[in-house]
Amino acid sequence: MHELGIMYHVVERVIKIVEDNELTDVEAIVLQVGELSSVIPRYLHACFPAAVDGTLLENTVLEVEVLRANGICKSCGKVFALEEHSRQCPYCNGTEFEIISGSEFFLKEIRAC
Repeated sequence: MHELGIMYHVVERVIKIVEDNELTDVEAIVLQVGELSSVIPRYLHACFPAAVDGTLLENTVLEVEVLRANGICKSCGKVFALEEHSRQCPYCNGTEFEIISGSEFFLKEIRAC
């Protein structure tokens, strides 16, 4: 489960940002995870308590937004949801596409004061 390592890295990064900006209270950390990334959102939630234990983020909430995987069909040029359509273009039934979103992993937001 590489999500634990990812969470430790995210927590370290957030703590640095919080300290650099002299913030005192972090309400939430918001991550964006693409459907095609190798990161599993429920595992992030499971690992989060261990990653923040004993840090200034102990009372922080983790929010994970899942980003839809979209592709652009190489045959007809239309954009479609890859997972929803089993990676087959719903317009022309083409199976060749270019991934345009869904592989991302972002630290989107730190809600703090």
